[in-house]
Amino acid sequence: MKPSSATPRVRVFAPATVSNLGPGFDVLGLALHRPGDVVEVEVADRPGIELAGVAGEGGALPRDAGRNAASVAAGEVLRRAPRGSEPAGLRLWLEKGMPLSSGLGSSGASAAAGAVAANEALGRPLGEDALVRCAMEGERAACGSAHADNVAPSVLGGIVLIRSYDPLDLVRLPVPDGLFVVVVHPHCEVSTAEARARLAGRTFALADIVANAGNLGALVAALHQGDLALVGRAIEDRIVEPLRAGMIPSYAEVRSAARDAGALGCGISGSGPSVFALCDDADAASRAALAMRRAFRNGASLGSEAWVCPVNREGAHVLP
Repeated sequence: MKPSSATPRVRVFAPATVSNLGPGFDVLGLALHRPGDVVEVEVADRPGIELAGVAGEGGALPRDAGRNAASVAAGEVLRRAPRGSEPAGLRLWLEKGMPLSSGLGSSGASAAAGAVAANEALGRPLGEDALVRCAMEGERAACGSAHADNVAPSVLGGIVLIRSYDPLDLVRLPVPDGLFVVVVHPHCEVSTAEARARLAGRTFALADIVANAGNLGALVAALHQGDLALVGRAIEDRIVEPLRAGMIPSYAEVRSAARDAGALGCGISGSGPSVFALCDDADAASRAALAMRRAFRNGASLGSEAWVCPVNREGAHVLP
């Protein structure tokens, strides 16, 4: 991105994401078309970051600019912008368009929208990788750790592999034609902190580590080859999913329902409770969505909502 003159006001949409993506725990994620968050930013005379409003989350998110993912990410953009190119400060509004604690990268979408909107308002002083780093700081403020598997695909779009965190090395993977994503969000919550606590201090069998390594390699190869059948075989997690499956009511039944309806594969989105499935056409995706919702309703008496779409190749973008 080349720097340009500062823009006085801008609105940016950043999409939800599916992270972990089978064997890709903390290193692999993809962008959805919806749901997502909107951040509006304007140049302000007062130094620093002002969080002027938060809507759509029922008062559950912090109004302190130093603790909200969107404003922290925007502040990081302001801090990194070259001296002399930025105004005194930024004022922003966050509109939540997605459920909290859903496994859809809620804080990541806020952070991505905040970073991209701030960058636009300042005249695009930062490039894409720097924006991901800024959004990671928003994630750190919200979740306690600066993971990129949600914010990278939310900022960049597509399917992103984080090869390394130190130094940050992002690999954008090809999106095969015909690949559809289903995400079903049951009306319950899973705490990210509790989901991570289930992994703390765990050791894993070498056979399971080898199996996950093979699946992750096969998944990357399948995306490059456009081999959707291999994508389906590779979406299997032998390490993290078994420890978290019990946190999602009727997960086994939902997973089986997706496969019986024609899905290539199925897994937990992020920390859950949302469940994703990959399909090779729109009709199979629609059938899988209905079957997964039915399994949540019949097995756990849970209502749900579903999103069916191709992978979002665009990522965060300015709204008219």
